[in-house]
Amino acid sequence: MRVALDAVGGDFGLSPNIEGAIQAANAFGVELLLVGPADKIRAELSARGVSDKDPRYEVLDAPDCVGMEEEPASACRAKPNASIMIAAKAAAEGRAAGFVSAGNSGATMVAALFHFKRLPGVLRPAIACPVPTPKGVTLLLDAGANVDCKPWHLVQFAMMGTLLARHVYGVPEPTVGLLSIGEEEGKGNDLSKEAFPLLRSAGVNFFGCVEGRDVPAGKTDVVVCDGFVGNVLIKTMEGTAMIMVAQLKTELMSSWRYRLPLLFLRGPFSRLKRKMSYDEYGGAPLVGVNGVAIVSHGSSNARAIANAIRVAAKTAEAGLPKAFKEVVARTAAPEERVPI
Repeated sequence: MRVALDAVGGDFGLSPNIEGAIQAANAFGVELLLVGPADKIRAELSARGVSDKDPRYEVLDAPDCVGMEEEPASACRAKPNASIMIAAKAAAEGRAAGFVSAGNSGATMVAALFHFKRLPGVLRPAIACPVPTPKGVTLLLDAGANVDCKPWHLVQFAMMGTLLARHVYGVPEPTVGLLSIGEEEGKGNDLSKEAFPLLRSAGVNFFGCVEGRDVPAGKTDVVVCDGFVGNVLIKTMEGTAMIMVAQLKTELMSSWRYRLPLLFLRGPFSRLKRKMSYDEYGGAPLVGVNGVAIVSHGSSNARAIANAIRVAAKTAEAGLPKAFKEVVARTAAPEERVPI
């Protein structure tokens, strides 16, 4: 299994990407196609004791990159030799099973659409963001790929999210929730009201409406919404978690009477931090394209990159693009749908 990595994507450049690639190769047995400035990549590998002859690593030169601040579509058109474009092209041509990038998330989607194309029947690709919960993970679709959505888009998100939760995140019978402002069917905007009956008859394990607080609580395994709401929710949860951790740290360090018990609580706090960190989940799969693309956080560290590579390999091994194609085809003939 080989995964292409946009080695210069993200806020911190080569270092966490190369370190994460090495961690993935050692821990998960994945081979890497490292895409970016070849000389610099080889220097980073050499500095970490990786031989030029190590068969697990292949370097593919890409002299350009798409900046985090650039407009995705125009930048990808203007820079066909950017690392993110070459990584996607390599995966589309079969040189890798999929690609990972912590770079410009919009550019990741553009590159995937340009080289993979949409799966037949898929109305809109979606970013499936894993949200840590006390029960494991809840997949939120869409987390920002589509600002505006139609009811049938949410139905397809639910179908693809169900398969992803089952085959990559190990949930045998995933439940699906529709994000709204109340649990009752009649509440919400026009999108949620129209999507509710469609989801109920879509062949997924539809739970009903869920509220924002239910997402981090893990009330359902999959939650669907439009990308505007999904992205706002994800970033609100991230910001809230960061502020709470910072405030808790300030309070605990304010007195020696609080610092002393920390010696005994370091283990539980470390386990909680690890469980709730996006580093453990690596990245969000872009579903609905004819290939495997993983959108990682711009501030990803080496562990996050390694886990994103693991998710890419697992998604490819499960053959999910083909499975998405088959299940989404059911939306064209409602009367012929069967449970997923």
